[in-house]
Amino acid sequence: MHKIYYPYTEFRSDLKELVQKIDQKFDAIIPIARGGLSIAQMLGEYYNIREVYAINTIGYDDTVKRDEVEVFNVPNLQGAKTVLIVDDIVDSGDTLVEVLKVLQNTYPEIRFYSAVIFYKPTACIEPTWWVKQPKGWIEFFWSEDL
Repeated sequence: MHKIYYPYTEFRSDLKELVQKIDQKFDAIIPIARGGLSIAQMLGEYYNIREVYAINTIGYDDTVKRDEVEVFNVPNLQGAKTVLIVDDIVDSGDTLVEVLKVLQNTYPEIRFYSAVIFYKPTACIEPTWWVKQPKGWIEFFWSEDL
């Protein structure tokens, strides 16, 4: 498997590109932990949104994809009208599909949008906003630098 290191400087540049694409205001941001956490922290600061709540999923064991995605720690979003879900990558799309299913079933009155850095066009879902397509397995700086 071809691995590509993704440094902070590229991440920062890609986030700047991502915010130029986003044309919506949000009441809350939900990162899919763990990959979406760094993105959500920076977007929360950028948009001055304090309502940043993580949702957890398990879809991989190391680099091996599981048969099903487990979603847990669904946040309390009472009163929100629009929510942005963020993650580092939409690979197969299974994680985003399951998160949206759980959130839409729990909060049918909320409009959900999604934003990621990387999107594979072979995924079963396309996020609302994305920046680039990966050309191998991405080794993110937050996984590698410590």
